[in-house]
Amino acid sequence: MGTSVQVTPLCGVYNENPLSYLISVDGFNFLVDCGWNDHLDTSLLQPLSRVASKIDAVLLSHPDTFHLGALPYAMKQLGLSAPIYATEPVFRLGLLTMYDQYLSRKQVSEFDLFSLDDIDSAFQTVTRLTYSQNHHLSGKGEGIVISPHVAGHLLGGTVWKISKDGEDVIYAVDFNHRKEKHLNGTALQSFVRPAVLITDSYNALNNQLPMKQRERAFIDATRRTLEAGGSVLIPVDTTGRVLELMLILEESPLSYPIYFLTYVSSSTVEYVKSFLEWMSDSIAKSFEHTRDNAFLLKNITLLINKNELDKAPSGPKVVLASMGSLEAGFSHDIFVEWATDPKNLVLFTERGQYATLARMLQADPPPKAVKVTVSKRVPLVGDELIAYEEEQNRIKEEALKASRIKEEELKASRTSDNATDPMVIDAGNSNISSEGAQTFLIYSFFYSRRIYFINITWLS
Repeated sequence: MGTSVQVTPLCGVYNENPLSYLISVDGFNFLVDCGWNDHLDTSLLQPLSRVASKIDAVLLSHPDTFHLGALPYAMKQLGLSAPIYATEPVFRLGLLTMYDQYLSRKQVSEFDLFSLDDIDSAFQTVTRLTYSQNHHLSGKGEGIVISPHVAGHLLGGTVWKISKDGEDVIYAVDFNHRKEKHLNGTALQSFVRPAVLITDSYNALNNQLPMKQRERAFIDATRRTLEAGGSVLIPVDTTGRVLELMLILEESPLSYPIYFLTYVSSSTVEYVKSFLEWMSDSIAKSFEHTRDNAFLLKNITLLINKNELDKAPSGPKVVLASMGSLEAGFSHDIFVEWATDPKNLVLFTERGQYATLARMLQADPPPKAVKVTVSKRVPLVGDELIAYEEEQNRIKEEALKASRIKEEELKASRTSDNATDPMVIDAGNSNISSEGAQTFLIYSFFYSRRIYFINITWLS
């Protein structure tokens, strides 16, 4: 009898939404990727919510929000509790990506979809595998073997192979055949006649220039802006394609300041320096012969808050800042500040997410007026603070009252049970203490302003 394989797309089919697939192999349910977009749109997760409790294992392919961004939320709110498998870089860099996502939101709003603790809790369950490692499942998954293989798109990025009874299911999205500065090309060509191949066509119609030409165009556009007295903003992801861009800039002849600005930039580079065995053969060989680490950056300064950038010397500069969509994060803030100066340049190196500011600018480039939503967090003062504190005290009192009522009901229940149980000598007493943490409210407000943006270059 052959192996039964059922594939159910949960998100990311017939559109540009983030990726999430349900793959059932003889009744064993894999959730392959658990992506979210930069809008953090919960409606995208409705199909996942219907099957989350039935998932037996989760496979993560890449360390960006499009492939794992919904993981903390799904485990906190949707009942997802299955073991998770990923490569070491996807685990480490995915964790940092979610930290950056959370901190970027929390800085400007009362963000409550997930917390740092939720992120840590989700990633604590990840089992890390190396490339080509065969991992045999047990229990309900007896007879199934999973193994990650090189995707070539992001560091640690994975083409997953799921095997049972000699039949292979290949999950290959966001792969790259070309060898790059920091990554080898995909291993997809090594799979021969799989029973099922799941892939994407995101860049199928995107005719790219040869790598050398792209790099030259990238550096030339940057240099022209700097020499004209402007600065260059490059919106990037937190831990993904930005690594290739950093190596290009590190090796370039540019003599202007270059900054990498995310909440986790220092941690990102520290981890990346330890992942040389996951990178291209040329980087590994260079380290073997010279002990030089490609990510010991000499020409790029790492920043973790915008105050550091504001204190940097004035004048032309290059800033790689998250997020690539311009919907939130440091890139959004810098865009608002720089967009009114026609000497400045926003340089996109990849297609923006659908329905984001980045995508809008790419589809309909300036010069034009752009309406941008800007948000800040400020402490409550005066009557607003008093009203908030009164409300918090009321909530705490109600919670304490409910706790006491529940405790009394529990005691009454135990007394009733013990009265009819001759074997119970002493049921004991338990006291429940309910103390709320002292908090203060940050008031969020939103306003719009018109941003005049002149110069934009998009490299695919």
